[in-house]
Amino acid sequence: MDSLHDTARMTSTRPTDAQLAALRDLGSATVYEAQGAFGALDHGIKPLDPRSRVAAPALTVDMRPGDNLMLHYALLKARPGDVLVVDVKAFVEAGPWGDVLTAMAQRIGIAGLVINGAVRDAQAIVDAGFPVWCRGLSIKGTAKNQPGRINVPISIGEVGIHAGDIVVGDRDGVAVVPADRVDAVLAAALEREDKEARMREAIAQGATTADLLGLMPTLRRLGLD
Repeated sequence: MDSLHDTARMTSTRPTDAQLAALRDLGSATVYEAQGAFGALDHGIKPLDPRSRVAAPALTVDMRPGDNLMLHYALLKARPGDVLVVDVKAFVEAGPWGDVLTAMAQRIGIAGLVINGAVRDAQAIVDAGFPVWCRGLSIKGTAKNQPGRINVPISIGEVGIHAGDIVVGDRDGVAVVPADRVDAVLAAALEREDKEARMREAIAQGATTADLLGLMPTLRRLGLD
C-alpha cells in the first residue's frame, strides 16, 4: 500500500540539518509570512507545551477516527528526524496518541507529532519533552483494527501536506513548507528577519511603526491624522 511512496521518500533530498535548524529558529510565523502568507495550519492546532519547537520533514498518516492502528504502523516505517503529520479528520472524542507511543517515537528519534485530532496522557508527553501539536485532549482510547495510508497527500484545514514537506512548529502554531521550496523560503525568511531587525533598531531610535510601514497616507485619507 505504501511501498511506492516509501521509495519516493527514500530517494528525495532532505534538507540539511543547518537548514532545518535555521527554519526552526526563524519560527512558524516568519516562515509563513516569508512564503507569501501560505501554509499555516488553523489556530485550532496548538502545542501541548508552548516551549516546543520543531522543523522536520513530514511522514504523513491518513487514518480513521477512533482507531490508531496506523500510528503503530507508521512508527515501523518512520526514520529518525521525521515528524508525524496525522489526519484523524479533526475527531477529538478519542486520543489515538499517548505516553506509550511517545516512548516508542522517542526511541526511534521522531522529531514530533502534528495531529488533526486529540491526544491523551498530555502531562506525561510534556514531561518526556516530546513536541506535540494537536486539536484537543481526550481520555478516551481507540481500537486497533482499521486500515489507512502513510506517505500520501493529506489536508489539515485548507493546507495540503505531502510526505517530505517541512513542518515548522512552535508556540505560535504550525507552518508547512513544500519540500521543493525550502531554499527559496529560507532565503526569504532570513531576509524578512533582517528587515524586522532593522525596524526594531529604528523604533529604538525613535521611529514609529506608522512611518516605517508607510501608513501615514492611509491614516490621513481616513481622517486619522
